[in-house]
Amino acid sequence: MKDDLPEYLVGPHPDDPSLTRRLSGLDHEGKEQEISVIMERPLTIFLNGQEIVTAMTIGDFPDYLAVGYLLNQNMLRQDDRITGIDYDDDLEVVVVRTERETNYEEKLQKKIRTSGCAQGTVFGDLMEKFEDIALPRDAVLRTSWIYTLSRLINNTPSLYLEAGAIHGCVLCKEDKPLIYMEDVGRHNAIDKIAGYMFLNKIEAGDKIFYTTGRLTSEMVIKTVQMGIPILISRSGFTAWGVDLAREAGLTLIGRAKGKRFIALSGDDRLIYDADWSAIADEPRRSGRKASVVSDGN
Repeated sequence: MKDDLPEYLVGPHPDDPSLTRRLSGLDHEGKEQEISVIMERPLTIFLNGQEIVTAMTIGDFPDYLAVGYLLNQNMLRQDDRITGIDYDDDLEVVVVRTERETNYEEKLQKKIRTSGCAQGTVFGDLMEKFEDIALPRDAVLRTSWIYTLSRLINNTPSLYLEAGAIHGCVLCKEDKPLIYMEDVGRHNAIDKIAGYMFLNKIEAGDKIFYTTGRLTSEMVIKTVQMGIPILISRSGFTAWGVDLAREAGLTLIGRAKGKRFIALSGDDRLIYDADWSAIADEPRRSGRKASVVSDGN
């Protein structure tokens, strides 16, 4: 199986000792067990001389996380020139410096809490940009790609498989996973990918975004902002997430497990080319219905 795994541009690092800690406890039989648990540490992000936010993160790729966060909060523009990124591991601070002068004092006073894990926030004027974004209409999603991506990603050695308590996000092109980021909050994982794409000038219009987490309003907003036309998850939806996806023309695929998935937005991009009967299914949990739940926003 390992020979079949993709070569990621950036992939998970389950063997990195700085990302997990071994702890001992008692199991259900009263026996001592040692397990890996995810590390969690603060990272304070500055834009030029202004403190923007402190995020809880596993601590890898602070440069990508900082740049992606600032992009997805509309504090960095696509035409901005970054003149430096300084990271101090002891102080747990990363400073992004730009050629353009910035001041977001007023914007920092205007926040909306989201349903993201840890410290997910969206600033109040985010929707102004969201409504102006036009996703490429010529993008397609073959059902065979969904099945291949699910198999490759789910079999990739990861922090999730090592310790759990973490989210994964993967940037893909057709049936090939390219960048696989993990973090305690799915918003952090997606921001790391956004930062990597910006710093490495990666085109978004022909990409697919895959996440292990829920398809919430925040995930939809950030995917649309990044210009990616297709979002896939093993998990379910929130009602506002679906509404926003339909408004933006985003293809939204949820509950992608085994041979099953459901598209609640953008199904015109789907091409049914896979032999559905040949795909192995995963056991379904009893009592679950294909319904949409509200995220309360």
